[in-house]
Amino acid sequence: MPYEKTYDLLDLATWMQSTREGVSLNEIADKYKVSRRTAERMRDMIITKFPQAEEIVGENNQKRWYIPQGTLKDFINFSAEELSVLETAKEMFVQKQMADKKDILERLISKVKASIKPDVIRKIEPDAEALLEAEGFICRPGPKLIIDEQIISSIQKAILQYHQIRIKYYNKNTGKISINTLNPYGFLFGERNHYLVAHHADGYYQNEVHNFILGNIQEVKILDSLIVPLPDFSLQKYAEEAFGAFHEPPFDVEWLFDKDVAPEAAKYVFHPKQELIHHPDGTLTVKFNAGGRLEMDWHLYTWGSHVKVIKPENWYEDRHD
Repeated sequence: MPYEKTYDLLDLATWMQSTREGVSLNEIADKYKVSRRTAERMRDMIITKFPQAEEIVGENNQKRWYIPQGTLKDFINFSAEELSVLETAKEMFVQKQMADKKDILERLISKVKASIKPDVIRKIEPDAEALLEAEGFICRPGPKLIIDEQIISSIQKAILQYHQIRIKYYNKNTGKISINTLNPYGFLFGERNHYLVAHHADGYYQNEVHNFILGNIQEVKILDSLIVPLPDFSLQKYAEEAFGAFHEPPFDVEWLFDKDVAPEAAKYVFHPKQELIHHPDGTLTVKFNAGGRLEMDWHLYTWGSHVKVIKPENWYEDRHD
């Protein structure tokens, strides 16, 4: 039996155990994009391997099948990617100031790890940590480009295997396609665009770190050559140097919010290392060090006349065109 079909059967068995309502033939056919006859064969194979499976009759006399809880306890395990996704979701809740959901997810992660055998968790935790370190977050409202999931999967694989990649990249500014050999570090996931952070392995921009819009990457090839990291480069530190995704030398920023919006502004995390100063008159000062003038302009516009830029000086005279 081909690998993909075996995977689908294991996935179906897990699905049948996860729902008390059971799974119908139509749902099987729809999820796995197969004919009804193939769905029947898949169901029959599950019932053969797991005779504990039970049949129930739902609405409109539709038959459904489920596997009792605990039947698959020795078959279900978790991957590094799945653990890293849970940890990533937790970090997103932290940044969104959703402490209650973060705490719930943290408990869930602990339960998941506790259910994994010690020898297995020792094998997958390093990969999960590597994937988590390769992901950062920036917050920017607006539409996003559609990203090919295979592109992200290939880059994640390269990072885990510590291999360089070659990408075909469309540059929207020049309208041209370029071929780039890169040392990938990870991702910056934002609400407007998602980016690959990497430095060039050769050519004119060798050893320069750039952000590549994931939606503009057309192809990815994992190379045999290993990543040659830049000394002392940190994705976390790199992400903190910018207000958003546009990188430039960081500078001191100081914003003064008036008393009408100060309580609301105090709920925001404008920068991971920000300093908030509450004044007796009800106003609020926010200080941090970062680049990204254009994105700061975009964000300041949403506050209108309720915020004043104290630093850098002459912000309003210099429109950063």
